[in-house]
Amino acid sequence: MHILQLIPRVPFPLTTGGAIAMHDVAAGLVQAGHQVTMLAINTPKHHQPANALDHLGPNFRLVTVEVDTDISPRRALKNLLFSRQPYIAERFISPAVGEKLLELLRTEAVDVVQMEGTFVAWYAEFLGRQHSAELVVPPLVLRAHNLEFTIWKALAGREGNFVKRVLLRTMAARLEKFERRHLPQFDAVAAITAADAERLRALGCPEPVVFIPAGVEMDRFRPDPSIRPKPRTLFMIGSLNWLPNLEGLEWLLREVWPTIHAEMPDVELHVAGSGTPASLLAPRTDNVVVHGFVKSAPGFMQQYDLMLVPLLSGGGMRIKIIEGMTLGKAVLSTSLGAEGIAVRDGEAILLRDSAAAWIDALRAWGRGEVSTADIGAAAARIATDLYDNRRVTQRFVALYERLRPVEA
Repeated sequence: MHILQLIPRVPFPLTTGGAIAMHDVAAGLVQAGHQVTMLAINTPKHHQPANALDHLGPNFRLVTVEVDTDISPRRALKNLLFSRQPYIAERFISPAVGEKLLELLRTEAVDVVQMEGTFVAWYAEFLGRQHSAELVVPPLVLRAHNLEFTIWKALAGREGNFVKRVLLRTMAARLEKFERRHLPQFDAVAAITAADAERLRALGCPEPVVFIPAGVEMDRFRPDPSIRPKPRTLFMIGSLNWLPNLEGLEWLLREVWPTIHAEMPDVELHVAGSGTPASLLAPRTDNVVVHGFVKSAPGFMQQYDLMLVPLLSGGGMRIKIIEGMTLGKAVLSTSLGAEGIAVRDGEAILLRDSAAAWIDALRAWGRGEVSTADIGAAAARIATDLYDNRRVTQRFVALYERLRPVEA
């Protein structure tokens, strides 16, 4: 098949969960013998050259359109006053992208168009207005990385600042209207978690709505036996310009870490992630080491013992947990952070939600009562069995086959 993948950024380098998820779908399809054309919005923040993904091989082609998606206070205010579109999604609506999409569909035989996430969902409606004798739009698949409005609604609910809370609620309300309008316009939806699949059905998305988890290219996450984790260390890794990750880290440092540091002053917490705010990079005296961006996520993860995922809002699947599991890392997460991942508390992961429960779990770990080796080994087996990218690719292909028209 020939799959046209429309995405909101060039997914390279592979430093964020979203980039990895979009890249690995294309990589898996190409490895399975299909042809993939990736139409990517080339943003200033994630700008890449035309050859950035040449490593995917001859059956892959990257087509980019330059769009200025940078957040501008002037444009944000104009949007707030004069538009009903959510500003974070409106930035990705571009006539140039629409024209390039039409050009590809008019000149090439495409079997399926897969759009990656809410921010490009508007193009489903755009294509719906283009049907003509000269252009038959192929089946449209939405890969729902999460439901964006639920993230912003949760952030608003915990925001203490009145002005910020109002702005977050406004964004959440606009996003909900946007997603309720555009997400049901697809021929099929691939939800990244089973819980998200149910939420999407409730939003009115027509069947098939299928659960297809994120996968991991296992070759990128082979443990290096020469790296031994430093004892008495904790770590967190994730993009800190994504508000739920930043919110979770701030909660951890405010509600959990002071007690742990006071009781176990030798324990170190190591934090890494792109987009780290300058305020977090200032030197600290409480055994918290903030590394900022690291070139190798696997290399960083293997240096330390217990992985922390203090996520309080958000949706979708935390690919960093799957990566950590693949490397045999034990993970302490909130239930929300591990949503959609087939693990049980105490077997292949530790799940705790309140600050008090996190403190108790870390105390038990500090006393040596938690076998990170056993939990990590169980996690690695699950990652290999369920989240190998080849298995995930097979599920996408099966969905595409369901949508192909029956030949007379």
